[in-house]
Amino acid sequence: MPVVLRELEPADLPAVTEMNNDAVPAVPMMDEDEMALLTALASLCLVAVDEADPFRPLGFVVAMDPGTDYASENFRWFSARGGDFLYVDRIVIDAETRGAGVGRLLYGAVFAKAEEDGRTEVACEVNVRPPNPRSLGFHTALGFRRVGEQETKGGRYRVALLTARVAADD
Repeated sequence: MPVVLRELEPADLPAVTEMNNDAVPAVPMMDEDEMALLTALASLCLVAVDEADPFRPLGFVVAMDPGTDYASENFRWFSARGGDFLYVDRIVIDAETRGAGVGRLLYGAVFAKAEEDGRTEVACEVNVRPPNPRSLGFHTALGFRRVGEQETKGGRYRVALLTARVAADD
């Protein structure tokens, strides 16, 4: 199955919202209107699709530039920390597609965008309560390291705050 990336389009919102909500608690629940608002704020919104079926997303990523007017507790943490980062608000892979390289492909595009924009790092968070060891392992394999932790959602969640350096040509 040749997987390709394309810009997330309004017609994708029902499918990506459903995919997002199937991944709870790894990502917060959203309705379609909230997803539309989130993607409108983002500097990068991509879907991965099977080249033979370009209308069924297999995964998606939403990323924000620093300085975006975005109320996420985790985005605000990275903003307060400083630095020139591209923040991955969420990356979700369809349950039937996990392990097929779609996440790596999406993150490849994230790092390429960060490098193109002159960013020094990519930032994200992964739940440690409730635990998400598969995602932590995946991010570690991509070169992310823990730079902090925080309680979110009124203490219902605890997240590891992660960054990875953007490769720069010397």
